[in-house]
Amino acid sequence: MTIFKRLIKDPLYKNSFFIMLSSVSAAAFGFIFWMLAAKLYPKEDVGIATALISSLSLLILLSRFGLNQSIIRFFPEKDKSKVFSTSAIITTFFAVLFGLIFIAGVNIWSPELTIVKKYAFIYLLFLAVNSMTSLTVTSLVALRKAEYYFFQNLLAGSRIVFLLPLIFFGAFGIFSSVGISFILVLIFSLFLLIKSGVKPVGLDRKFLNDAFHFSAGNYIVGLLTAAPNMILPIMVLNTLGAEETAHYYIAFAIASLLFTVPSAVSISLFVEGSHGEALKKTTLKSLFAIFSLLIPAVTIVYFLGGTILSLIGKSYAIAGLNLLRIMVLSSFFVAICKVYFSIKKVQKDIKTLIFLSALIFVLLLSSSYVLLKFGIVGVGYAWMFSYGLSSLVVGVMVKRERWIEINTFEHLLS
Repeated sequence: MTIFKRLIKDPLYKNSFFIMLSSVSAAAFGFIFWMLAAKLYPKEDVGIATALISSLSLLILLSRFGLNQSIIRFFPEKDKSKVFSTSAIITTFFAVLFGLIFIAGVNIWSPELTIVKKYAFIYLLFLAVNSMTSLTVTSLVALRKAEYYFFQNLLAGSRIVFLLPLIFFGAFGIFSSVGISFILVLIFSLFLLIKSGVKPVGLDRKFLNDAFHFSAGNYIVGLLTAAPNMILPIMVLNTLGAEETAHYYIAFAIASLLFTVPSAVSISLFVEGSHGEALKKTTLKSLFAIFSLLIPAVTIVYFLGGTILSLIGKSYAIAGLNLLRIMVLSSFFVAICKVYFSIKKVQKDIKTLIFLSALIFVLLLSSSYVLLKFGIVGVGYAWMFSYGLSSLVVGVMVKRERWIEINTFEHLLS
């Protein structure tokens, strides 16, 4: 117990713990929410609602411009109120602008979602709220208060309560359940930020100028990193059909729970490095935390994966087990890449970040396309190959950086 108390007082471990806890709670609430939605609403409404929520997520992703990463990197050294307010104004403005473009052309890119025209104002309101909420999450983590992020996720779980009273609105009832819960989360989050000394102010052009290179680079990195997760299900659907896509999606969803371990610790590493903590020491602590958690987690899922998948359906256990096993093993390579990404973010090495994210993007999609001829397990092989090779590249880069560092030091001494 004493060791646990000591660990939880360490900002790196504390933030990592609450980020992971938030991810697990979000997954649990999401499972319950969609399970109830499937029981209360017709399948068609559930399908349209998932597409509406996905469109919202895509618009949020496109409107970040890397400013969410700049919040973490520049909070410790600049006026936090100006950094948050500037980021919130810019990203929310463009989120709404992209939302208007989406609604105006919905007949072209998604005819099945023409319902957004009827509820355009509500859609744009929820879009703006979601945009703001995502930045408050980043800001609280940047303040080393990831426990508030956990409370945000608990409050976001209130969307379950709104499913029944909004049933008469069909698909938009499901969508509105999510939107209303985010309004509650935003009110709560703004209160916490103001309490923490981050207050709404105007646009700060100086911060935008200072952060432009870093933000723009991280925007590209974010798109390259997120895109495969959106493209691969479509690739599997077009190649192997809807049934195999379902098998792929469930296996990937379970493996993704393990990916939250390196993701959470890497975010904390980025936060601590941005606050000026010794990068080498913090990196070693991060790697220790990640592998201490991953090794037992991977072992459990690898050997009990069939049992876990069979809880969803026997066909999932038969078709998805090999994919799941390969993907959970690849989490060790994912961890190496994510930790290195955080180091480069602290160092503001944008060129390396773009190079590595582009390398993973190209390798993952191209090898998945080739290996899908072996079935959905081909995506697992592609994942292992792409992150394994990228980890090897990271090792070469670290060795090269170490060699340059030693030679520079020797040159200074001579």
